[in-house]
Amino acid sequence: MKHIFSLLLTGLLLVLTGCASLLAPPVNPGEPEAQVISRLGKPTGTYQDGNDTLLEYSRGYFGQATYMARIGPDQKLISYEQVLTLEKFATIKVNQFTEADVLRTVGKPIETIYYNRVKLNGWNYGFKESGVWNSMMTIYFDDKGIVRKLENGPDPRFEHTRFGF
Repeated sequence: MKHIFSLLLTGLLLVLTGCASLLAPPVNPGEPEAQVISRLGKPTGTYQDGNDTLLEYSRGYFGQATYMARIGPDQKLISYEQVLTLEKFATIKVNQFTEADVLRTVGKPIETIYYNRVKLNGWNYGFKESGVWNSMMTIYFDDKGIVRKLENGPDPRFEHTRFGF
C-alpha cells in the first residue's frame, strides 16, 4: 500500500511539474528580438512606441488573449504581457487616445462596427474578464479616430452557453 501511495504521489508531482511549465512565460526579458520571434512566430501586428517596438501576438477570434512583446532600442525583450484585461483597458483615456494609441495598448480588435445613428466606429475585443467571464469590450471612436467611449458587457459569441443550449 505504501508503494502504491508513493507511485501516486510521484505521478501527481510529474503532472503538476508539467502544468507549471505550461504557465511559464514562453519568452523572458533580455532575450534578443530574433529569438522572441523564433519562439513566438511572426507577430500579428507591429507598432512603434517611442524608441520601443511592440510585437502583437493575437490568439485568434475565440482566443480572448493578445500578448504584447516590448522590444527595446537594444533589440532585447523588455516585457511580455497579456493586454486584454480590465486593468489595461482602464488605461485608455476617453477624449485623448487615438486609434494608434489603442492599437499600441491592446492591439487589433476582433471586429469593427460602424454605428451610423451615433456616428461612432466600435472596435470589439473579446476577453476573459477576471480570467472567468466571457466579456466584450467595445471602444468607440469618432470620425477623427478619437476614443469617445468604452463599454463592457457579455460576449455575444458565447451567449448560447448562458441558457444551456
